[in-house]
Amino acid sequence: MTILSFDAISLAQKVKNQEITATEVIKQFLDNIEQRNLRLNCFTTILKDRAFEQAKNIDDKIAKGENSGLLTGVPFAVKNLFDIEGVITLAGSKINKENSPATADATAIKKLKAAGAILVGALNMDEYAYGFVTENSHYGATPNPHDLSRISGGSSGGSAAAVAASLVPFSLGSDTNGSVRVPAALCGVLGLKPTYGRLSRAGTVLFSNSLDHIGGFTRTVRDMAAIFDVLQGQDQYDPVCTSLSPQLCFDKLDDGIEDLKIAVAGNYFLEGAEAEVLEVVETVSKLLNTKEIISIPEAHRARAAAYIITASEGSNFHLKNLRSRPQDFDPATRDRFLAGAFIPNAWYIQAQRFRRWYRDQVKEIFQKVDVIIAPTTPCAATTLGQEKMTINGEEILIRPNLGRFTQPLSFIGLPVLSFPILRPNKLPLGIQLIAAPYQELKILQVAAFLEEKI
Repeated sequence: MTILSFDAISLAQKVKNQEITATEVIKQFLDNIEQRNLRLNCFTTILKDRAFEQAKNIDDKIAKGENSGLLTGVPFAVKNLFDIEGVITLAGSKINKENSPATADATAIKKLKAAGAILVGALNMDEYAYGFVTENSHYGATPNPHDLSRISGGSSGGSAAAVAASLVPFSLGSDTNGSVRVPAALCGVLGLKPTYGRLSRAGTVLFSNSLDHIGGFTRTVRDMAAIFDVLQGQDQYDPVCTSLSPQLCFDKLDDGIEDLKIAVAGNYFLEGAEAEVLEVVETVSKLLNTKEIISIPEAHRARAAAYIITASEGSNFHLKNLRSRPQDFDPATRDRFLAGAFIPNAWYIQAQRFRRWYRDQVKEIFQKVDVIIAPTTPCAATTLGQEKMTINGEEILIRPNLGRFTQPLSFIGLPVLSFPILRPNKLPLGIQLIAAPYQELKILQVAAFLEEKI
């Protein structure tokens, strides 16, 4: 039985029904990874022996009739900024190779393992999560599985590409300004950035404490809902992880969207993008039968403020090494961190003040609508090594501009799902589905509706 293209829930059901063993599942996936990772460069660490050991334990549980979990026997992998017990947490850097191995798994990994999922490795990323391209000077670039001459996006490029290429059914990444949503869109998979503080970040290398989220990549909506359900819950080891009761989504995906008010983000979110991106937004809005266009005020300033906060907090984490060993950073990362170190404190304070004002303005919008749709990226995947692109006749830098539509939303911690638009003989694009804080169920229900229609 070839199971590489199965979604996580289907695969888990087959293992639980004893149609295939967890050991056989892991063998097929690891063989595939071994054959294809040389070209795709998704994995920086492969945990072959551990994966087989965990698979054997699951097979033993099933043989004894014990409960093995929602994700029984499903392989997964994580961005290499998640702690994996006994493995050095690289965070895409050369400097971190000198650290001691992690003494415990990150909270998210523990929860997924408890649900029966099997960790098979760690995935490539932009150094310290500062980038949108996953072209890493230390560990190489991760190309787009749809076209190996193109970028996979970043900073969670390895995570998105691994799912798009069916190396694993699902993976974990992190999102500060768009690092889950951008690669999800460019690689043609689902990418969820939940509400800030909804999922524990304990055991991850932070980039910007007040902006960082963890999130997931899948090929189906029900897989995303299942993973989100498993990962929810308070964690004493992450002070920003809320005590809000888990909002289980998996069994509510089919409740429909008839009562949801859906609008399109206008102005800023319909400018500075290639025509094909705006055409996709129009197509999705017609499928959802929505004609209302709303304005999110000062989105361009939100993006600028997000940059100031990100650069300030990010550089502060690395000041010691920036002073003593700047040559050991990825040059692209180093230069942006150095720029961040020189941002005046007054700018940072003003950015945080604006953030509170902007959050209140967007909160008012969600009194009138339930879900907002917007493009994820201004274009499809660009060529590896390409520095600039031309949009609407204007030449702009790729690295900072791939997140122009994602930054103003993560800036205030909104839950956002990038939904993939797969187009015959063309590169994928993505649409953001955005809701008020703690309303992940609404965007997953809209995604389930679109999944049936597209």
